[in-house]
Amino acid sequence: MLARIQKLIAFALFGVIAVAFAIGARRGLPWLGFTFTAVIATGYAAALGIEFAWMRTSYSRDDPARPRLTQLLRAWAAEVLTGPQVFLWRQPFRSRSEPDHLPATATGRRGVLLVHGYFCNRGLWNPWLRKLRHAGVPFIAVNLEPVAASIDAYREVVDVEARRLERTTGLAPVIAAHSMGGLAARAWLAAHPDAPMHRLVAIATPHSGTRLGGRGRGANISQMQLDSDWLGQLAARETATVRARFVCFWGHCDNIVFPTRGATLPGADNRHLEATPHVAMVYHADVFKEVMRSLA
Repeated sequence: MLARIQKLIAFALFGVIAVAFAIGARRGLPWLGFTFTAVIATGYAAALGIEFAWMRTSYSRDDPARPRLTQLLRAWAAEVLTGPQVFLWRQPFRSRSEPDHLPATATGRRGVLLVHGYFCNRGLWNPWLRKLRHAGVPFIAVNLEPVAASIDAYREVVDVEARRLERTTGLAPVIAAHSMGGLAARAWLAAHPDAPMHRLVAIATPHSGTRLGGRGRGANISQMQLDSDWLGQLAARETATVRARFVCFWGHCDNIVFPTRGATLPGADNRHLEATPHVAMVYHADVFKEVMRSLA
């Protein structure tokens, strides 16, 4: 469903740009299409800039983690480049281009379950899936739908696929989860004491919520409000033993999860990524290396 929605958005955007070029050609204004494209790109970059500026206000001036302007600009540029690749190409058009990898030789090789975040699908992980397949690592990448459902509704999807991966390999999988996907994985673990999980690598997950929570439609958005009741109840059901198997990556330039330390958890192995924005954090080399290390 999400892929179809994002295809419509992409086709509408490209269609409007094509019309601008056609009008420009008909009226002898060859610059019109390029100007219209530049306006759209500038608007997108400006919207991201507002997110980064708002995020920086969540820091006190004496906070040592407060990002410098140069770090913010690096992160902003990275997200400007990453966003269109994810939301206008990988997710709408390539979400099924990299199928799950469960070869006959998977027995005895620990696998990876990949869980995406809000308004995303399994296409987010395509660069990972190619590398995992090349390395011979069994994997399953899920789709969490409906898009606006409660996070609790995603537990069954995670449960079914994690157990399928365990049956295939004979080993509990590593869970790699981005943003809201980390909360879906935690909700699954809290609901299933026997859940097969070797380690959870949570990437930019709003464990304590975010100021952007509630600014959108859907039960899951409300659950990600800062210090929401749902997040409090989830934390209360977790044990220190389970938390000790979490690795939480957070960034001081996260333009979606802020205050940014909300992506950390007491008792977990919390890792900081410098000048790395929310979506681009998925593709940070240190994150993939940690998953591969966990598999070993």
